[in-house]
Amino acid sequence: MKSEAQTVAGPFGAAAMTDYLPIAEHGIIGDLHSIALVGTDGTIDWYCCPSFDSPSVFGAILDKDRGGFYRIAPTVLECTPKQLYLPDTNVLITRFLTPAGVGEVQDFMPIQSGVAAHRHRLIRRVMGVRGEIRFRVDVQPRFNYGRDPHDVVFHENGVVLKSQGLTLALESAIPLHYAEPGAYAEFTLLPGDTATFVLEAVPETYIPRSYSDAETREAFEGTVDYWRRWLAQCRYQGRWREMINRSALTLKLMTYLPSGAIVAAPTASLPEHIGGGRNWDYRYTWIRDAALSLYALLRLGFVEESAAFMSWLTDRFREARPAASGPLQIMYGIDGRSALDEEILDHLEGYRGSAPVRIGNGAAEQLQLDIYGELINSVGFFNKFGSPIHHDDWMNLTQVVEWVCDNWDQADEGIWEVRGGRQDFVYSRLMSWVALERALRIAMQRGLPGDIVRWRDQRNAIYQQIMTRGWHDERQAFVQHYETDVLDAGVLMMPLVKFVAATDRRWLSTLDAIADELVSDSLVYRYNAEATPDGVGGEEGTFSICTYWYVEALAMAGRLDEARLIFEKMLTYANHLGLYAEQIGLTGEQLGNFPQAFTHLALISSAVYLNQQLG
Repeated sequence: MKSEAQTVAGPFGAAAMTDYLPIAEHGIIGDLHSIALVGTDGTIDWYCCPSFDSPSVFGAILDKDRGGFYRIAPTVLECTPKQLYLPDTNVLITRFLTPAGVGEVQDFMPIQSGVAAHRHRLIRRVMGVRGEIRFRVDVQPRFNYGRDPHDVVFHENGVVLKSQGLTLALESAIPLHYAEPGAYAEFTLLPGDTATFVLEAVPETYIPRSYSDAETREAFEGTVDYWRRWLAQCRYQGRWREMINRSALTLKLMTYLPSGAIVAAPTASLPEHIGGGRNWDYRYTWIRDAALSLYALLRLGFVEESAAFMSWLTDRFREARPAASGPLQIMYGIDGRSALDEEILDHLEGYRGSAPVRIGNGAAEQLQLDIYGELINSVGFFNKFGSPIHHDDWMNLTQVVEWVCDNWDQADEGIWEVRGGRQDFVYSRLMSWVALERALRIAMQRGLPGDIVRWRDQRNAIYQQIMTRGWHDERQAFVQHYETDVLDAGVLMMPLVKFVAATDRRWLSTLDAIADELVSDSLVYRYNAEATPDGVGGEEGTFSICTYWYVEALAMAGRLDEARLIFEKMLTYANHLGLYAEQIGLTGEQLGNFPQAFTHLALISSAVYLNQQLG
């Protein structure tokens, strides 16, 4: 490193990753604004700054050559990595066992509750544990998904990386050297030695500074204290507590602090099938996910988070306007914006060649009638166990209920966001029934105004229609939509939302049919994609939330031993940190965006219910 300032314009090129880690070989850290994926090899290969849905700075998980990465690891090839979270926190520790000794990297992002100007800091503390370990750090950013060039400016305490839309400073006492278009360093640590690297979003007028050991130690201790105090609110004391706590911590990490919104997943375009085109951007807030997350966290005692989610949800139906796709979109940006235009990044090859890489999500314009059921069900749950709904919010919500009364009997794209045309999906009808049934329940319990007679009549009409048209006599099962005999795991929600008795003859027959056709050992497919084309093509794995729905449905039917065994099997498919992607492949590999809120909230729900039934 040169002591004087040195500016080097950065064209694309330079060092690259050698290969792609399995999706499961990652942990996550975050600051309630964004997250970083940290691989077991010490590489951060996904990080968007300053927020979840900002363009990536490090995106090598989507293109190992052009995406950019930030690696800290021993220089030796013979190295066994281990990864764990500091107990009851989201501070990630990656340990390296080498022939020369043991070293570790502590990764964390400090939380700033109640601070107007959030500092986006990613701190990596490298420690010598045993023996003598030589480490190498490589910082190779690629701003704006690898589309924007940047300048590299060295100074006495590190390096400043300047692009058109974002400036990052990497501060360290370790001398850094230029490696086009980024920086690197090598250093040796003995037991007890530390080296700290602080990556921070800074203004263009940033004046270089240095971080003392005391500052980084204070940031570390503050982060640990934040997560432990937060988790201490959890009321759950039953079985599988460690997995439930990890799921709760994961859901909290995916919460956007300024708005209370929760992203479906913090990643984009991780494939549902390696080499396939089922690659979507999940860094947005689905009405469905937010509503179900509220339900899951409130059950554990996290009232503040539930209130924040409810505030975000009520903002959406306060803003509701008549439209062809309904008064609400199925998803929004974390700041509440509605424009989520889908774009293909042709210059990125995709995870292990899985193209196209998509950002934005065109499904935002779909009609999915089920979201109203999930929304109003959560309002009812919060009204009962959180705080009563306010007058203005109720009056806004009644307009949504009236829209459901007028529009439930139409085809839509359904919960699985098919792109092959609308159908009369049974799940959509089911959740429309839930919307009206829960609205009636709230109004009757609280004595709130509403067109009770109309709501009841429409609720009953939906019930009768599902029982006549959603039931297939030959299959002896409830099916995916009215014009098919194909099964769909979405109907597993029927007893869970109390539409049908869990021991009803029709339901038990459906449960057996699902077990025969959609269950592979303990894992559940959403539907048979070959029998019912969804307009996307390609294969996919089993859908993890459906497996947890299956567990709960079995438990409700009194098949507790079977439910518990399947639940325990499902826990073995989590990664080494207890995290789940969206789907599970044929050989048990994690597929799809990672980690996924849907899966973790379903784990919480099924575990709590199963624990209650086991006594």
